[in-house]
Amino acid sequence: MPYLLALDQGTTSCRALLFDKKGGVRAVAQEEFGQHYPQPGWVEHDAAEIRDLQLRLARQVVKGVDQGEIAAIGITNQRETTVVWDRQTGEPIHNAIVWQDRRTTGICARLVADGLENHIHTTTGLRADPYFSATKIAWLLENVDGARERAERGDLAFGTIDTWLLWNLTDRAVHATDVTNASRTMLYDIRLGQWDDTMLEALNIPRSLLPDVRPSSGLFGETSLFGGSIPIMGIAGDQQAALFGQACFEPGMAKNTYGTGCFMLLNTGSEPVQSENGLLTTIAWDLGEGPVYALEGSVFIAGAAIQWLRDEMGLLENAAESEQIATSVESTDGVYVVPAFVGLGAPYWEPNARGAVFGLTRGSTRAHLVRATLESIAYRTRDVLDAMTADADLSLASLRVDGGAALNNFLMQFQADILNVPVERPASVETTAWGAAGLAGLAAGLFDLEVLAELREVDAEFEPEMDAETRNELYDGWRQAVGTVMIHSSKPQRKRSEAVR
Repeated sequence: MPYLLALDQGTTSCRALLFDKKGGVRAVAQEEFGQHYPQPGWVEHDAAEIRDLQLRLARQVVKGVDQGEIAAIGITNQRETTVVWDRQTGEPIHNAIVWQDRRTTGICARLVADGLENHIHTTTGLRADPYFSATKIAWLLENVDGARERAERGDLAFGTIDTWLLWNLTDRAVHATDVTNASRTMLYDIRLGQWDDTMLEALNIPRSLLPDVRPSSGLFGETSLFGGSIPIMGIAGDQQAALFGQACFEPGMAKNTYGTGCFMLLNTGSEPVQSENGLLTTIAWDLGEGPVYALEGSVFIAGAAIQWLRDEMGLLENAAESEQIATSVESTDGVYVVPAFVGLGAPYWEPNARGAVFGLTRGSTRAHLVRATLESIAYRTRDVLDAMTADADLSLASLRVDGGAALNNFLMQFQADILNVPVERPASVETTAWGAAGLAGLAAGLFDLEVLAELREVDAEFEPEMDAETRNELYDGWRQAVGTVMIHSSKPQRKRSEAVR
């Protein structure tokens, strides 16, 4: 039986998985890597550490397997995270700037002031927000010594993490990305399928810095780093890979991934839908026959809020116990947590928002805070789904879910309740990695879309149980909490030293 190797490079960990062609996981290796926070709101990764770790994990899962049995490799990655490296030395010129990073808020404000907001929205499908790669590239070129001159000489290369891994896997032979990752840079015209000159000029980014853009399924190159020569035949950003792995192949099908952030994607077919409600228009995939588009709602903090409870607040020993603690109380007793630790994404798009807790009383306990944090993830998903259904003029039949937090039964039931929509959890939550493997296997001729759809199995279905009055009352409280955060974020912030005085 042929195998498919998936490299799943996430925000907090690297993973490698070996699948059989029916989607069964034959081997898996995972390890977390360092998170760097040089200043408040800044988030960085060591791209060399990611490269070395990802390759080491891949070698672990293929150990003992005949290289001839590995039909293809698929890559999926944290999107928008930006690496610029030297073409000669092969080393990054600076730490990777992570998608969560907010240091380029001022550059985005300048783009808006220059009248480019509408161009960005209609051409790239995105927003003028620090989330995306374009302003991160501009920051690196302006703030790393000599970077501007080296870029203009053609000595530097830019890539999201997929491009960085591909370049290293192919021994520096291939500098390319796929359409899904290109569509997250704020530099790519998603309708014309090409880099956009207006954005490159606005940010003074040399075209020579950019990778080739290819379909998501097809031959990208070959690697010999794991023994024999293995073709790399699938690449997609993690959220698009999850949409594909969930077999959301038809327009109107949607999935929600509960990872570090929370990302809902709705397949809208061969025509892009321009959002009027704060969502993003993005490319879901291209199988070589033209792009399939999606609407996306990006929530920056989801599983990271549970990590916050564990690591910073010390309220959890591990993420799994959050379910037991949350269900030890019947409600939050009016406590709301708004985890806007790195601003608010869709549909609010407020980069200056900060996290807050509302409704505390003397009787509030650890359990109320844990439960409120879990509920906040479901509320943010409701924010996105309401915008999505308004844009696409549809009523969602069910929501397919995946990601680590999707294993939390309390969260999934509350999600179904607050959405009033059934929630489906697949038997395998490895949908992101399987999506990358599926794109590679499709190009390798191991199966077609019909077979991929049949391979998906449902583990659990959560039906709405909450009455409408309770649902509306809880969500109204949430909207009031978010509204307060939004009002506060719009006020001038005093420096810490001034606040102390």
